[in-house]
Amino acid sequence: MSDRERKRRSSKSRQTGAPTIADVAARAGVSMMTVSRVINSEPKVRQSTRDAVNAAIAELNYAPNRAARSLAGAAQIRIGLLYSNPSEAFLSAFIVGSLEEAGRSDAQIIVQKVEDGADLAQATERMIAGGIDGIILPPPLNEESAVLEVLERAAIPTVAVSTARPREGVAAIMIDDRSAARELTAHLIGLGHQRVGFIAGHPDLSASGERLEGYREALAEAGIPYDESLVAQGYFTYRSGLDAAEVLLSLDNPPSAIFASNDDMAAATVAIAHRRGLDVPGDLTVCGFDDVALATTIWPELTTIQQPIAQMSRRAVELLVSLLRNKKQGEISTHRIVVDHKLVRRQSDAAPRRRPVLRVPG
Repeated sequence: MSDRERKRRSSKSRQTGAPTIADVAARAGVSMMTVSRVINSEPKVRQSTRDAVNAAIAELNYAPNRAARSLAGAAQIRIGLLYSNPSEAFLSAFIVGSLEEAGRSDAQIIVQKVEDGADLAQATERMIAGGIDGIILPPPLNEESAVLEVLERAAIPTVAVSTARPREGVAAIMIDDRSAARELTAHLIGLGHQRVGFIAGHPDLSASGERLEGYREALAEAGIPYDESLVAQGYFTYRSGLDAAEVLLSLDNPPSAIFASNDDMAAATVAIAHRRGLDVPGDLTVCGFDDVALATTIWPELTTIQQPIAQMSRRAVELLVSLLRNKKQGEISTHRIVVDHKLVRRQSDAAPRRRPVLRVPG
């Protein structure tokens, strides 16, 4: 096909609002035939080309045409990935892991974003109407009743990833959030910090509550009274981390260390500390949770809990494909997989050397 024809088709798709295989080809810089080969998991495609096409599919939220796939004789398992996550770093790792496993498992990933304010039930019904065989849900949709109820009625095998309390009838792949948060808090106490601030995650997610409980348990084990004023509410967004850090660092007796429930909020805390003239970690220790790429792209690099996000999404795809191919999808609710977490020390934590002196730029 000529470049002129490809551009014409791409223009038409922009008018209808639905991305096409031509859009994916243009974004990846390959032919539409190459995109088709990647979608159908044909082996004679270089890995670098396959990665570029999969990245373009994720960026464009492209769903392959079911009828065209049937004409081509393909019979691959189709797995939906429905997302609405404020952390781009978390989401990027999640999608990459899913696409990698789909390529290995000869499955297809259908990626769909739920826009802010959208009807969650309708968004889920649209994905089901596209002909998926199973679905994986990252947070926060992994615990959204409106989504899960539609999937249950349609009998769609579902895997919730990074949830602390999965819904009945849904498989779950998770870490032990409470244990991880307890471990990191105990690490800070072991460094000598007696006033440890905590930025909580979104209150609607079970993992947030588990991380708060782990923080409280570590304090209790060390004989340090729980101080409600040292806990600020966040929502797993960078913006909420800025606000929460301001609250904690404005206290008359501010903490010498702050543990944020994800790396986005920890990075925001570092930014607020720098704005106030505080050295991290000299004046203030800051730690996060997840170990996404952001943790090593700010300075100082974050000490954090490594939640293996890409590995978890790969396990979710692998589980769905195995159950569907062996016609054992009825067993999905019996799967509760806990993967290992890891405390990763970098440059953002240290023993408290002196009481912070807060300086607000004039």
